[in-house]
Parts: sequence; structure tokens; C-alpha cells
Amino acid sequence: MSRDEPPKTAGQGTPAARRGTWAKVASVVTAAAISAGGWVWLRDHPAPPPPPSLTAPSMTLRALPTEGPDAYAAWPRLAEAGWARESFFPVGLWFATAGTAGQVAADRAMGVNTYLELTAGSRPRLLREAGMTVLSTERPPGTGAETVGATLPAKADEWAGIGQSRWSGGTGRAPCRPELSYCGYTVLSTSAARLPRGAGPVYATFGKGVVHQATDPQAGRFVNDYADLVGVDVNWYADENVCDEAARWRQLPAAQCRLAANYGATVDRVRELDARDGLRRPVFAVISLAGLTPGQVGGAVMSSLIHGARGIIYDPHGPGGRCAGDDLLRGACGARLRQAVTELNARIKRLAPVLNGPSYAYDFAPELDTVLKEHDGAYYLFAMPGRGAATGEHTLTVPANLSRSGLVEDHLTGRPIETDREGRFTATFATEHDYHVYRITP
Repeated sequence: MSRDEPPKTAGQGTPAARRGTWAKVASVVTAAAISAGGWVWLRDHPAPPPPPSLTAPSMTLRALPTEGPDAYAAWPRLAEAGWARESFFPVGLWFATAGTAGQVAADRAMGVNTYLELTAGSRPRLLREAGMTVLSTERPPGTGAETVGATLPAKADEWAGIGQSRWSGGTGRAPCRPELSYCGYTVLSTSAARLPRGAGPVYATFGKGVVHQATDPQAGRFVNDYADLVGVDVNWYADENVCDEAARWRQLPAAQCRLAANYGATVDRVRELDARDGLRRPVFAVISLAGLTPGQVGGAVMSSLIHGARGIIYDPHGPGGRCAGDDLLRGACGARLRQAVTELNARIKRLAPVLNGPSYAYDFAPELDTVLKEHDGAYYLFAMPGRGAATGEHTLTVPANLSRSGLVEDHLTGRPIETDREGRFTATFATEHDYHVYRITP
């Protein structure tokens, strides 16, 4: 016995004790083997890195991909026109007429800062003098610095279909050759090849072909192969066929069809397709106003912004309730809609630096659609009912690293919000298209 070995006690030399000793040895050897094997497994299957977070030790917030103003800096015309500024967020009109100073002034007063395509008879000089921009393939007389990009035929995925047969050059009935074939890819590739050199970034809008009918590879080709900026337009509230098509192609229950939440889900769909090639393009939400109430327009816009839309484009064409004009924002019967859009655009302009900032995901409330934005030391929580969520009261929980001694207020009204010790507070959503924006100051 060595000097450091303790004296034996009763029972150490018995068979049972020896079996216990061997059991301990076996346990140690087994643990070592498991440890070694585990190390080999971990070496071959390393754990993924923890998601980025606002406060690394707590890991409460997950950073989301965000295409901010830097996405426009690579395009000299966009940068020179101010698109790369933190305070700029694209708000536009689709296929509008800018023929008089009064029309341009009215659009600018409504919060519009850009146009996607111009009608015949428009005067680009008026836009230039008003400090507004346009992306247009048609170049009317007087075109100049206001024209910062070009467009491709809208919704070729719908009217020309998913295919690459020959294109007749038209957009009416049976545009593909042979008839009953599909030529959406041909429409876009042919149109892109016709653009003049130096036309600037190219924009394309897609619809239900990409969102519903196409497989992911087919839809990804539309989104990634022809344009630098992409938009998506599905009228979830007023399109007579959209619910049947969504049920057929995406198995969406009818009760979850005519909701503001679907505008955000549509933006998600295109952003996921856009990521397939490893690049990120700004995705715009096109809001068709035909048939929508002012509240529904607000919900559609906010849902799109929550899900990462990098621009809002209004399509004012088509009948809207009692209105029967070509432009629902300029006709006399569109006064309530025009007022709602004006208020929305003013809100977007105030929030532009926030919308252009970093985005974080956090489970504030499982049944709500939410996103957290960061700007100038404060955090902004956008929230509205998700697909299938009930209206009424919902409890939101602010992350611990934000709620400790933090101040929460309703950013749209300035009303302070009281949270309990767990960072919880209650929000009320009277309709499916209601939304809230909260400012959190840690």
C-alpha cells in the first residue's frame, strides 16, 4: 500500500465489492467509448452556429435577410435619384397617367414617389420637376433623369403561361404559337433582349402563375432569370377565382382565403423563390385596389411590409364597388380610398428609416404575424393577425432583454403600453386586417 493509499475498510475484498469495482471500471470505459464515439459523430455532424441575436447570451432574436437601401446603390440612376437614402421607401402607381402638373401634384400629395410604366400622353418632364421617378419601357418625348429603369410585360406567368414556345408578340387571346401552348419565359426573355443598353434596373410583376400554379423550379425561373426588381400582385379580396385556385394549387382552406395575411404570405412565397439562386432582389408588393375597402388596403399593405416587401405599388385600375373609372384614386367616388392611401403613404414615409433597418424574428404571439425592426437605438414591433388567427384580444410577450426597464408605446397613437413582469401586454385586433406598431426603447 502506498503512502497515499487510504486504509481498506470492511467489505472491500469481498466478491460483491470486486464486482462493484469492475462495474465502475466498465462504466468508465463505456462512458469513454460513448464520449469518443460522440466526438466522432460531432466531428462529422457539427452543430449549426447559433442564430444571430440582439443580445448574444440570451439568443432571443433571430436576424432576417433584409434588402435595405444598399440594394439600390449598385444602380447609378437609382442612387442619384435618392433610392439609396435611408429615408426613401418606394411607393408607386402602376400604369398611371402623368399628363398634367395637377395630376402629378395630386399624386405627390398622396405620398407617391415613383411610377411603374406611364400611359400614352404622359410628360416625363413634369415628374422630373416634381422630384419623382419612373421605371418604364416606353420612353415618351422629354424622357430624362426621372426614368431610372425599365419594365417587362406584367404577369406574363398568367396570360402567357409557364412555358417557352414561340410568342406572337401580342398579349391578347392565344399569344403563344402554336395555340394552346405556353410562352411566358419567351415573353420575358424576348422583351428583356429588346431593352436598350443602359436602361437601368429591370422590373417585372408576377401573379398567380408564380404564386399558385408553378412548381418551385418553374416559378424560380420566372423570378430569378429576367429582372433585377420583382413585384407580386394577387388580389386576395376581390379576385373571383383566387379562392378556388388557392385551394386547388396550394390546398388553402376557403375560410383562410380572403385575408390580409395572404398578402404577406404571397411576399414570402416570392422571397423564398428569389433566394433559390443565392441572390437577393428587392420584392415589391403590388396592391390591386379594385374591390377593396380602405381597411383592407391598409391590412394588405401592412401584411406585405411585415413579410419583407421592399416597395408598395398601387394598381388603381378596374371597378371598385360603385366606382367605374379607370383610376380609382382620381375619380370622385374614390375619395375615401384616396384618403386611406394618403394616410398609409404618410405612415410609410415616417417609418421609412425603420423599414429600411435590420429585421428580427421572435415569437411575440404564435397566432400573430410580427416582425421587429431596429432603428436609432429603438425597436419597432409590427403586429397583425396571422392566417387563421381569431380577432379580438391577443397577448404579446416582449423579449426579456428588451422588456427589462424598457418603455413600450403605441407608435401610431403615442399611447404608453404597460407590460407585466414577464414583459406581456394585450393588443386588440377588431378585424382581420387591423394592425399595430409599437416602439420599444430598452
